[in-house]
Amino acid sequence: MRTDSSPGSLPAREHLPAAGAGTPALDVVIPVYNEEKDLRPCVLRLHDHLTRTFPYAFRITVADNASTDATPHVAARLAAELAEVTTFRLEQKGRGRALRTVWSASDAPVLAYMDVDLSTDLNALLPLVAPLISGHSDLAIGSRLARSSRVVRGAKREFISRSYNLILRGSLQARFSDAQCGFKAIRRDVAQVLLPLVEDTGWFFDTEMLVLAERAGCRIHEVPVDWVDDPDSTVHIVKTATEDLKGVWRVGKALATGSLPLDRLARPFGDDPRDRDLTDVPQGLARQLVGFCVVGVLSTLFYLLLYSGFRHFGGSQLANALALLVSAVANTAANRRLTFGVRGRGGAVRHQAQGLVVFGIGLALTAGSLAALNAATADPGHSTELAVLIAANLAATVLRFLLFRAWVFPDAPPAGDAPLIADPPDGRIPEPHRSWSDATVRLQPVPHADTDPRDGR
Repeated sequence: MRTDSSPGSLPAREHLPAAGAGTPALDVVIPVYNEEKDLRPCVLRLHDHLTRTFPYAFRITVADNASTDATPHVAARLAAELAEVTTFRLEQKGRGRALRTVWSASDAPVLAYMDVDLSTDLNALLPLVAPLISGHSDLAIGSRLARSSRVVRGAKREFISRSYNLILRGSLQARFSDAQCGFKAIRRDVAQVLLPLVEDTGWFFDTEMLVLAERAGCRIHEVPVDWVDDPDSTVHIVKTATEDLKGVWRVGKALATGSLPLDRLARPFGDDPRDRDLTDVPQGLARQLVGFCVVGVLSTLFYLLLYSGFRHFGGSQLANALALLVSAVANTAANRRLTFGVRGRGGAVRHQAQGLVVFGIGLALTAGSLAALNAATADPGHSTELAVLIAANLAATVLRFLLFRAWVFPDAPPAGDAPLIADPPDGRIPEPHRSWSDATVRLQPVPHADTDPRDGR
């Protein structure tokens, strides 16, 4: 898994400026391998559709994956005939490699791709890229599994597709509905930051990009599509499924071990630039509360099991102290990693020592509660002891979170041993890099077909 530094933080979303002529607003990549028969009708149909319906300048790039038939010659003829068509030759196979290469070199602010068979109805293309042009979303995908999608395909492919997406939801906690549909788009500034982290060069490229984008906090827009299966598709289902499962394992392992610097891609609080000036808004409070509550519930169950076990061998005070000590060590370690995002061994001993101080406060609360119970009742029942301990632990939990956040892990660094960029001396958050204005475009609507002199082609 790639762990090298990404080009920088994700930029704020901005609407593309609409003025003047210049670089095409959209670059649609068609990756092909030995598609000499389907390439020409595909490109002509796509070009005609974009000329008639797309209000901005566009480009169609044919990415040839080391074809051995006449595909390069067909692509060259298309590029010679149509000014909006270009071709790019790669000497190695791999759809992911083709998309990474062409997208990385493209100067268009919105990058898209679709399969050469055009199984997806082209009427979904403008809804796909519109949220990226407007600045609303970072990526957009076509979904064949949305309620309003209309799909024609065999039961075998339907079963495989749904099973694969269930695997992604169960193993990688993916929330997007359709990872495999060959109809996707991404903003160029987001691609520049995200693509260096994507390792796969084949069919799993899409899935890996989407999972990492989602984990990095990118907004993914889904468009229901009409899709008709191509019976002549050359995709090897078994081989592709095997490689996809290997990719799921690799990405899942990298996410579990924290070897990906996805935290470095996170935007500041909110997308509005005005939000970066807010100094009184607690950063990540909601996420930390959720993580702390989950860890707290598990720790409480662990504590009660330990207490019940130790109670058979000693008094209530001894059992409470031992159970609280063991669960406190586990609780501090879990909160350190999962709630506050601190990884690596640096400061672990100090954090555990501070956690033991917090444990001492919790011990005082629970021990005091037991002492009060024993003073009020000579022989309290076991269920009564547990009820009192649960109430005391709830109070101790609130205090523990406040101490963890303010004292043990104050302003905990993002996951990783060191920040990518040192904080400026004045403490202000620097403006994120914005790449829409440096190489980008001034958009200009192109004439529609009824007024376009190119209709005579």
